[in-house]
Amino acid sequence: MVLPSPSVLALRCMTRRAAVSSAKKIAAQPLPSSSYHSISARPLCAIGSSSGNVLSNKYLLPASASSSSPVTLASLSCGLSQLTLQNNHQQRPRTLSSLAEKNQSLGEPITFLTLNKLRDNPGAVKKKRRVGRGIGSSKGKTCGRGHKGQKARAGGGVHPTFEGGQTKFYKRLPKIGKMKNAKFRLELIPLNVGKVQDFVTMGRLVPERSDGVITIRDFVNAGMFPASSVKNGVKLLGDG
Repeated sequence: MVLPSPSVLALRCMTRRAAVSSAKKIAAQPLPSSSYHSISARPLCAIGSSSGNVLSNKYLLPASASSSSPVTLASLSCGLSQLTLQNNHQQRPRTLSSLAEKNQSLGEPITFLTLNKLRDNPGAVKKKRRVGRGIGSSKGKTCGRGHKGQKARAGGGVHPTFEGGQTKFYKRLPKIGKMKNAKFRLELIPLNVGKVQDFVTMGRLVPERSDGVITIRDFVNAGMFPASSVKNGVKLLGDG
C-alpha cells in the first residue's frame, strides 16, 4: 500500500476547507424565492458518508440547475438551509398568550379524584424526631432516657397498674362477672314432677294432642306459669 506524500495531503485538506467555506458563504447569502423551485431528483447520498444513506427525493435548487446537471456542494447547502428556514417558520413555538386564549375557549379543566391524588392537608402530619443523632438534635446519646434504670432499658418500664408495691386496685375488688360461655346459657323454667302430678290429679292439666304427649302449651293453659316467662324452655326436676 502506497501512502500519499505530505504535500498531496496538505493540498487535499486545503481544497476541502475552501469548498466548505465557500458553501457556508453561499448559504448565508439571502436569495429571492423566485430563483428556487422544487424538483424531483434522484436520491442523493450524504456527503462524506461511507454508508450511503439517502437524504431525500426533493431538494430546492437554483432555477438554472436541471435534473441532468450534477449537484454541487454549494447548491445542496443552499437548498438545505432554505428547507431549515421554512421548517422553523412553520413550527413556531406557542406563546403564553395563545395558550391562555385556548384555555379560555375550552373552559375550566375537569379533574377527577383518584386514589393516587389523596393527600393530607399541609401540616397535618408532623415529622417525628429522630433520636440518637448527636448532641445538636437535643435527643442524642441517651436519647432523653437518662442514665440506667428500669425505664432506660429497651422494652423496660413500669406497668400501668403498678402502685409501688401495695395491692393493686383490680385485686382489691371482689370477683364479679360471668363465665366465658355465658352467652350460650339457656334460661329454662324449673318445674317439679310432683307439681305436674298434682295438676294432673286435679284435672287441670289435660294434653291437647291425641297421643297424650304434654307440651309447654298445656302447662301454660293449666296456669302453671305465664307464657311471657318462657324464653328458652322448661327444665323438669325431680325433687328440686
